[in-house]
Amino acid sequence: MKKSDALNSSLDTGNEKDFINLMHGTYADILFILLPYMALMMQKFWSGNTEGILLQPEISIVSAILAGLSVSKFVLGLINGQTLQAYKERIVFFIALTIFAVLLPSIFLSLMISSSEKVPEFVSFVQPLLLIVAISIYTGSVTVSKMIAEKANVEESIQIQDESRLIRLEEQHEPVTQGQKETSRESQ
Repeated sequence: MKKSDALNSSLDTGNEKDFINLMHGTYADILFILLPYMALMMQKFWSGNTEGILLQPEISIVSAILAGLSVSKFVLGLINGQTLQAYKERIVFFIALTIFAVLLPSIFLSLMISSSEKVPEFVSFVQPLLLIVAISIYTGSVTVSKMIAEKANVEESIQIQDESRLIRLEEQHEPVTQGQKETSRESQ
């Protein structure tokens, strides 16, 4: 096995572990968001009032919370990811998709369910679907936010390395040519 192959396999293992840790943290967030809903559901099971669990507004409220958190993660990615200007349109698309496909329908459903005497049966299918989509989008937004942060850190470390290389060259009293300075600036 070559030395470079061993290094690449150890990097892949490290990235895989980071990804698994990120997903564990993300799912822990989701479980804590679902915790109050689970407590309400257990109380309804205890009291024997299980008929309309999927027709209550709590699922829509949880979906709206997850969608709001997803939007905030995407916006943080836009703010922090100055180097990812090429992906700006994609991130804005996911923000719009989250707002119009999950956040607004979830808020609308929770308001309609709360103010309605008779809730239509289709709500028992739409609410869990919104919750699944919200969980998926939140998981994706956390992953995108983490990738943006890692890319910014890598580019910052490259910039620091280039600057320290220039400083070392200047300290050695070697004349730094204009081409070396431009090469360093271009890598930034």
